[in-house]
Amino acid sequence: MDFELNEDQLAYSEMAQAFAEKELAPNAAAWDEQQHFPVDVLKRAGEMGLCGLYTPESGGGLGLSRLDSSIIFEQMAAGCTATTAYLTIHNMVSWMLSTFATDSAKAQWSEALSSGEKLGSYCLTEPNAGSDAASLKTSARKEGDKYILNGGKVFISGAGETDLLLVMARTSADGARGISAFAVDANSAGISYGRKEHKMGWNCQPTRSISFEDVEVEASCLLGEEGDGFKIAMQGLDGGRVNIATCSVGTAQAALSYALKYLHQRQQFGRELASFQALQFKVSTMNTELVAARQMVRLAASKLDNKHPDRSTYCAMAKRFATDVCFNICDEALQILGGNGYMKEYPLERYVRDSRVHRILEGTNEIMNVIIARRILIEETNQIL
Repeated sequence: MDFELNEDQLAYSEMAQAFAEKELAPNAAAWDEQQHFPVDVLKRAGEMGLCGLYTPESGGGLGLSRLDSSIIFEQMAAGCTATTAYLTIHNMVSWMLSTFATDSAKAQWSEALSSGEKLGSYCLTEPNAGSDAASLKTSARKEGDKYILNGGKVFISGAGETDLLLVMARTSADGARGISAFAVDANSAGISYGRKEHKMGWNCQPTRSISFEDVEVEASCLLGEEGDGFKIAMQGLDGGRVNIATCSVGTAQAALSYALKYLHQRQQFGRELASFQALQFKVSTMNTELVAARQMVRLAASKLDNKHPDRSTYCAMAKRFATDVCFNICDEALQILGGNGYMKEYPLERYVRDSRVHRILEGTNEIMNVIIARRILIEETNQIL
């Protein structure tokens, strides 16, 4: 296995770093403070192909691998965690639609999503269906050539400011096999949005609840067949877990890099902080764990690209490990700055706030442990991870 990036991947990384340094990093603090959703910047990202990284070329995307996409997202997250995290969600929506939708739905939405002309939201979570996604109650009742959508979703990123909702809804009472996926115009009659949630982090992307009251959806907006929704959702979440783990890695790298500069600039007791062995050991541990997290995430992305039979487990392990470890790296970087780290004048407190939610979304890390344990303890298989 070659751990070195190839020429294309190095070019992708440099392109993403340049975009992050120009468009994201200089604005991230203000966006956080003002709770501003930078649609204009997202559209510029779309012009560069960043809204459809792994969307097939037939759908207007770049058709990159998940590993290539992860390399790009990591660099962008170092510029603004929350904006990049939304961009990963949009990419998941774009990929799902271009992969599973009908030809008419693809014609309407695929290229618009891939180009960033239109933005998407992923609608799975409900008030009583978080970790237990298969218990969702939002319903889609077939009437002629339409479905009638009723129910509600919560914690939806971008809700109220996006154009397409990719909605998981129940078309039968048959548990996970009764869930279907729909591409729904966000401005359809019968859709209403709750207030913008006040969050600890991710403040530059709006998060709202959504209510569906007798929303008419054309049958052509069904993704796959009836009952395919849960399988589609889980395929999306495998990639989503790699994506959000990648955002943690990029944020932790930014936090560590900032702390290292501070260690050389700040002096105490007549010498720079970098000369104190206790702090040397601290950054040694931080860097080692960051490299381990990065390699685990890239391994999971590679397993996903190669359709490895245990790819879901690798994605769960990468998500669990990277989001836990990288949050701790951000926290330790803040500690290195002492009182300054706690001030909004410095980016460390934002890195901590923005990365904390990564341990919850795309499946909590407790659920990741369930997935991993089920594979290694319960399932009968002779294949070793």
